[in-house]
Amino acid sequence: MEMNNTSKIVILGAGYGGLMTALRLEKQLHYHEAEVTLINKHEYHYITTHLHVPAAGTGHHDQVRVDVETLINTNRTNFIRGTVSDINKEEKVVHLEDGTEVPYDYLVIGLGSEAETFGIPGMLEHAFLIRSINSVRKLRQHIEYMFSRYNNEPDHPEYLTFVIGGAGFTGIEFVGELADRIPKLCKQYDVDPHLVKIYDIEAAPTIMPGFDQELVDYAKDVLEKKGVTFITNTPIKQCFADGVVLANGQEIKAGTIVSTLGVRGNHLIEAAGFEVMRGRVKVDEYLRIPGHEEVFVVGDNALIINEESGRPYPPTAQIAVQQGETVALNLAKLVRNDATLEAFKYHFKGTVASLGKGEGIGFMGKRKFFGSTAALMKKLIDARYLYMIGGLSLVMRKRP
Repeated sequence: MEMNNTSKIVILGAGYGGLMTALRLEKQLHYHEAEVTLINKHEYHYITTHLHVPAAGTGHHDQVRVDVETLINTNRTNFIRGTVSDINKEEKVVHLEDGTEVPYDYLVIGLGSEAETFGIPGMLEHAFLIRSINSVRKLRQHIEYMFSRYNNEPDHPEYLTFVIGGAGFTGIEFVGELADRIPKLCKQYDVDPHLVKIYDIEAAPTIMPGFDQELVDYAKDVLEKKGVTFITNTPIKQCFADGVVLANGQEIKAGTIVSTLGVRGNHLIEAAGFEVMRGRVKVDEYLRIPGHEEVFVVGDNALIINEESGRPYPPTAQIAVQQGETVALNLAKLVRNDATLEAFKYHFKGTVASLGKGEGIGFMGKRKFFGSTAALMKKLIDARYLYMIGGLSLVMRKRP
């Protein structure tokens, strides 16, 4: 990409918010109006909302990733595959682990989140995560290994026990897929299905916070019929390599422990000297860091308060995409010295959770969706996102 003296826009992370910022800038800006650089740890963008599928092994991980350079126009956006090691906000430069220095006039931070363990001893060391392509590939292989190991050590039924910490979106979608996978694994490894135990443990009084009781009851009924046991209102006290201890003193021996307890912002933001709350920055109405108006934050790293509830919006793909669109619009204005920036307004379009093959729950406004209708809606939502970032060809290639 030809370099010149125009404004330098650097985007950190090719997740939902960062990628959408880059793609919208390609449409908003004319050639050579700004130098846009997108930096990402991997050469691919992955569909975070679908990681539970390859994690359980009901689908291949290639279906949830897309090469970044097939999505962007490399004549308009310079793509650097690299890992950010430091952000120097005083000198306005980003340092990468390989020693590369990338200066900026405007910075967009979309580095993604890190696992939240809420201080539970052993959780980070012993539990698997559903956070990246590499983490879900590792989890899938471990699940298969546990079934194989049980065949050789049948006096260890705990190898066939699964503990999932957290019954929010990711936890519920994962146990739905896992429960679908179990019968096939049992047949493949000659294991009695009745020996397999799946426990989903939630500290809150109910599963799926944010969904109304009718939808929660439906989800619980579907998953319990698939063999999932829920333990609610009971935090995990400690995690070990071979199981967990709950706050009520109950011990559960398990060969596989998965943490879906939640997320926090990226540690690099706090390390750069920005003020954070659990790693997230409370941004202004334009998604900028107060006192650093050249720095925008999107996705998991942005903290925005819902004025109706007084609580932060959850960091979802839906809000990250909309943030990317607003940031791109405002960056184009700034490059043209237009001070009439557009405030970010989140338009909630409903949500759908998968409960495994052909099953789901969801709501849009006051309308609620169950079963196959919700499952179809999820496919349509996924197809819409793929169309937004890669057009019809990507939709056909990934076939959500």
